[in-house]
Amino acid sequence: MQLLNIHIGSLPIEDPVLKFLLELVIILSAPLLLNKIKVPHLLGLLIAGAVVGPNGLNLLARDSSVVVTGTTGLLYIMFLAGLEIDLGDFKKNKWKSLTFTLYTFAIPFILGFTGGYYLLHFSVITSVLFASLFSSHTLIAYPLVSKLGIAKNLSVNITVGGTMITDVLSLLVLAVCVGMTQGEVNTAFWTRLTLSMLAFSLTVLFVFPILARWFFKKVDDKISQYIFVLVMIYLAAVLAELAGIEAIIGAFFAGLALNRLIPHASAMMNRVEFVGNAIFIPFFLISVGMLIDFTVFFKSLETLVVASVMLVASIGGKYLAAVLTQKTFHLSKDEGMLVFGMSSASAAATLAAVLVGYNIIVSETASGESVRLLSEHVLNGSILLILISCTVSSFVSMSSGQRIAEADREDTASGINRENENILIAVNYEKTVEKLVNLSLLVKARHNDDRLWALNVVNDEKSESSVKNARKNLHIAVDTAAAADVTILPLTRYDNDVATGISNVIKEQQITDLIIGLQPDKGLTPSFVYNLHNGYLQNENVNTLIYHAGQPVSTIKRYVVLIPARAEKEAGFFSSLLRVWNIAKNSGAKMSFFANQQTAEILKKVVSKSAIDLSLHTIDNWKQAEKAATGLQNDEGLIVFMARRGMISYFPQMGSIPDFLNQHVQENNFLLIYPYRDQIADPAEKRSVNNHDDFAEIGQIIGKVFAR
Repeated sequence: MQLLNIHIGSLPIEDPVLKFLLELVIILSAPLLLNKIKVPHLLGLLIAGAVVGPNGLNLLARDSSVVVTGTTGLLYIMFLAGLEIDLGDFKKNKWKSLTFTLYTFAIPFILGFTGGYYLLHFSVITSVLFASLFSSHTLIAYPLVSKLGIAKNLSVNITVGGTMITDVLSLLVLAVCVGMTQGEVNTAFWTRLTLSMLAFSLTVLFVFPILARWFFKKVDDKISQYIFVLVMIYLAAVLAELAGIEAIIGAFFAGLALNRLIPHASAMMNRVEFVGNAIFIPFFLISVGMLIDFTVFFKSLETLVVASVMLVASIGGKYLAAVLTQKTFHLSKDEGMLVFGMSSASAAATLAAVLVGYNIIVSETASGESVRLLSEHVLNGSILLILISCTVSSFVSMSSGQRIAEADREDTASGINRENENILIAVNYEKTVEKLVNLSLLVKARHNDDRLWALNVVNDEKSESSVKNARKNLHIAVDTAAAADVTILPLTRYDNDVATGISNVIKEQQITDLIIGLQPDKGLTPSFVYNLHNGYLQNENVNTLIYHAGQPVSTIKRYVVLIPARAEKEAGFFSSLLRVWNIAKNSGAKMSFFANQQTAEILKKVVSKSAIDLSLHTIDNWKQAEKAATGLQNDEGLIVFMARRGMISYFPQMGSIPDFLNQHVQENNFLLIYPYRDQIADPAEKRSVNNHDDFAEIGQIIGKVFAR
């Protein structure tokens, strides 16, 4: 009671505990209250910030603590955008992003310059800077879109890519205008700016991945890994400021640099998203809301005029740009509206540019009043622009995003993903449990979060140590998956034979994929190979994956994929190929396929439907495949399509592959995939891919599944 009397008696509240409590209550209550009336909680946090801020009830001051956490939230939004962007899709759609950039930068810029120069009678330099305010945009709705599960949608990919370029261009215009005002735009200015941006880009995009890969290999502690990610975000932001550009560009580049090292389906990604969405991003929204002052619009007619011009140039320009993007690339109406919703919010770059322009004094009048590059009316108008544009962005993004998400779910339900995917992980060795779970998170389809089983077979029921080890292994598996927000169902099986126990569970749970790990220090031992052929591979209707982990799966840059001749004729080939595609999509690693001419031609038809980073290499014999495997670098892995004896693609040299791997690939990650085979006895009755009428449909299905 004494605490309340002391600190509530004088506003704003100064007690740090009470301040933080009030902010947490706002973050907690906004989604609960506003979701019932279909209002995006992002908007609720903005309004709450305005109410409790210095221009409202003055409960909280926008002091350094609010600015620091708010800045972290802004950097977090840009970092997540770079981290979650699908680089394969981005490369494939780079010209679409550039075209969208042209629309979303030029149209608002032209409208803003026309309004500033001809309607508001600003000078040329002021009009250019005024126009640049509307060309940039802040991905304030990105967390909402990501939560809906449509972050991989083409419209989102185009918008995120365009955001990076438009923000850079807008901030470059700001730097040039400031330089011209101060008389510094010369050859030295352009040389310094170009070299500093080049040095920044090369450092973040090439040095950061090397540092991160080394750190993730050496340090297993999860907390240390997360703190390292935060260090990378802020370090990139500082380097960007040193290069003469805004910190938000540095955060976005940090996301791109770590994109392939933090797989989308991983515990680290879940931690990064959870902390950002729970703490940092809400604090940013509240801090932006604290800037809103509704009273200024009732004090000056000129402020309303300037604000009206700003709203038309920004929101109207973004809408026209989104419509043109939709028409140009034949997007659906909802996708076009999502582009508009995500790009219509003006907050970070706009506010930064306005404050810089407002603080630059161009001249003084005879009465001693300062003439600023951007007037107080523009500053106040920008606050209204932030409020209205963020409101429009939240509502439009939520409504269009929900319709797109519902359409995706309907497609999945209607059979685009044609198979049930039930994955069983055999966790018999403690050292391999976490590695196997991490692999299963990459192998599984993104929508499949409740069809994973972890099994430990205890072959001596009376041994207490065996039971304890089984429970410990299953506990590790469940915890590892839970950290990635995925549920694994633990199973303990008592059986005299491990292979028999696994086979019984496969039948009971209708398992489609079995993942078995090799002990890191032993590899493919003769006893394991014997158990493999005489036990695990007897389950003919299951894809069997044998995994050896020499390093964390997230640090693998490229996989060499070896496919034997006639593998495409196997019944389970396309099902197994889906697993490889999932690894590529979920990890971002490049896939280099090595196959004969006939198989390569079929792969070309399939890969044309996907957007993973891959290359195709034609080989004439298996010796060439082995040569490709022996040339693996430290951060590369190997995937080999195998075959059971009697299958169409089996050849005698497969018997020597275990010895080859033990000798040449023991230090690298490798994965052996045994596709399931038909239970039809006569091979002549098996459907050949070359003759099958459904081949085009299979390629289309694979393309649709991996376009998500």
